[in-house]
Amino acid sequence: MTTVNASGKHHKTDKLPQKITDQLTDTENEQLKVLTNYVYDRLNNDPSGHDWWHIYRVVCLANQIVSQENGDRFIVLLAALVHDVIDDKLVNDPKLAEKALEAELSRVGLSEKQVTAIMVIITNMSYRKSLDHKNHSLSIEGQIVQDADRLDANGAMGIVRTMIYGGHKGHILYDPSNPARDTMTLEEYKHGSVTTINHLYEKIIHLKDLMNTKTGKKLAEGRHQYLLDFLEEFHAEWDGLR
Repeated sequence: MTTVNASGKHHKTDKLPQKITDQLTDTENEQLKVLTNYVYDRLNNDPSGHDWWHIYRVVCLANQIVSQENGDRFIVLLAALVHDVIDDKLVNDPKLAEKALEAELSRVGLSEKQVTAIMVIITNMSYRKSLDHKNHSLSIEGQIVQDADRLDANGAMGIVRTMIYGGHKGHILYDPSNPARDTMTLEEYKHGSVTTINHLYEKIIHLKDLMNTKTGKKLAEGRHQYLLDFLEEFHAEWDGLR
């Protein structure tokens, strides 16, 4: 296993805020920089709402949450950073992507324990895992990253990203004759919502109640209210009442 060069100087990535990199050691900053470029190269041009700026926001949110909760900050930051590079919405072969990511994590000098911790988090944190009726227990680090990812799926950003993804998949915006589903199986979820607005009701509106940490729950409150206000306004305007 090789390690990245840690010369005693801070080599901080220019793609993440200094408030994050200042809290890491020289070696951790070297590793973070290499992995940031790895993720950036793969997701920067993503058109589905899972692009680099989504990653940026999740990393920042995860850093904010871990500052208030107990957890290994470095594992939290790295898991937040790489969580979408194996997502089956973005890659043709998730298992192959997992192997490539594990190799890259090892190449930059992470220990086997660190690699395992990160991979367990990112392979068990997705929303669809909550629909398969299995117990996917997450570490506190995993809970923090999951909260950060779900926060970016809520509120103003969640609405915008839902619209982007719906357009990317060719979904129609709304059809009153096709009401949102109250419950979904994993297979039904995989096939997507009938309309983009339905997705807000079928998934996004439930995220507030699925937050793990005290900090995540607090941050979710305002975003959830924004979503409710948007839906009220949307239906009023749809019906020509405003």
